Amino acid sequence: MNLLQRLIRLVGIDKSIAYTTGAQAVGAVGGFVTSMFILWCLTKEEQDYYYTFKSVMALQVFFELGMNTVITQFAAHEMAHLGWQGHRLTGDERYRSRLGSLLSFSTKWYIVFALLLLLTLTLGGGAFFAHFASKYHGVEWQTPWLILCLTTTLHLMLTPLFSFLQGLGKVKEVARYFFWKYLIYTLSVIVSFLLGAKLYALSIGNITYVLTSLGFLLFTPLGKIMAGVARERVTERIAYFKEVFPFQWKIAVSWISGYFIFHFFKPVLMATEAPGVAGQMGITIDVLTAIQALTLSWTNTKVPTYSGLIEQRRYTELDTLFGRTLRQATAVNALLLLAFFLIMAGFSGLGITLRGVNVAERFLPLLPLVLMMIPEYTNQYVSGWAIYLRCHKQEPFMAQSVVMGLSTMLTTLVFGRLYGLMGITVSYFILSVGLALPWGYHIFRTKKRQWHGATADL
Repeated sequence: MNLLQRLIRLVGIDKSIAYTTGAQAVGAVGGFVTSMFILWCLTKEEQDYYYTFKSVMALQVFFELGMNTVITQFAAHEMAHLGWQGHRLTGDERYRSRLGSLLSFSTKWYIVFALLLLLTLTLGGGAFFAHFASKYHGVEWQTPWLILCLTTTLHLMLTPLFSFLQGLGKVKEVARYFFWKYLIYTLSVIVSFLLGAKLYALSIGNITYVLTSLGFLLFTPLGKIMAGVARERVTERIAYFKEVFPFQWKIAVSWISGYFIFHFFKPVLMATEAPGVAGQMGITIDVLTAIQALTLSWTNTKVPTYSGLIEQRRYTELDTLFGRTLRQATAVNALLLLAFFLIMAGFSGLGITLRGVNVAERFLPLLPLVLMMIPEYTNQYVSGWAIYLRCHKQEPFMAQSVVMGLSTMLTTLVFGRLYGLMGITVSYFILSVGLALPWGYHIFRTKKRQWHGATADL
């Protein structure tokens, strides 16, 4: 076994993780390259719009209401009793029927709520950006915004199918889909900037999302798998209000609270700070989010495995796998964050410019950057613990998510208005490290002991 193979084994990279981390690496590297084109092709004012567009688009969490997580979890628990014969499910008709009913319900759910999202974004989002039109005079945003609303809606309608496939255990295949999806998206956005598309680049990227999703469903075995599940004779349904709703509403509250933790900064900075600051926050959060998504793939790819082990009550095996996975993910996360900081410190200290643009000035200054990076690292632990517990079809992190969401929203509004960028980043750091981390660990340890009994200790 050579050195590379040993390193791959040490950090726990299997084929599913390889594709997923490959996809996230494409997203991270592509995000950085895209950021460079944003610096070169957009003005500071257009950069503010670009990243605030993305934050307002994240409002879809209010309409998705955690269904992606619910779909994956419920499909994985049913799948623990079934097997495969080619692209067809085999096993007890009861579980095949419940999967068919879950697919039918979730598809209808996303169609209805995607249309409601379209209405909200076009009217509410349009009104928000129109309010700041005088402050950002000369930015052409109306048509790019409308196209972005439509393409986001179409993409949302397709997302539950891939969550379902992941729950069926097709983790490697779904990871391959995400790899190509992110790669094609990144290339299309870069080409769009080169051709002078400016704010239209986001919409063009979203169009490739839709086309890539349709391509995988029409021209790969994933589509045959979904068609087979859809044809299952439904003799027993998953009861939404009895089984799904008690789990989903807690997930939905947690996800909505997360919006105020991760996406509220940019609209507030756009409203309260000078042009350019919201873009600094946006481009920095993009890089940090890419790092977080990349290293969370160690845990996310294990969700079907965790859920299956829980369904079979193999808790010792579950805890061994989870502990090893979390250690690997957090180690890689720390290394990537350190590399990002050193790069930004180099840009800042040397005053490096690219095509006449001072790169460091378009990102957060070093102190606010550190105040955002440390919570990103601690969130790896909190997210890992939350994923582990949610695989039990429970959501014990709801109260913590609500408190964090409301606290972040209030401190952002109050301290952002009083102290600007530093007020936002300092308060976020204190809440994440001083409140979310210890509270999250307490929830994890308490619930694990409560649900697993004597096998709870790692």
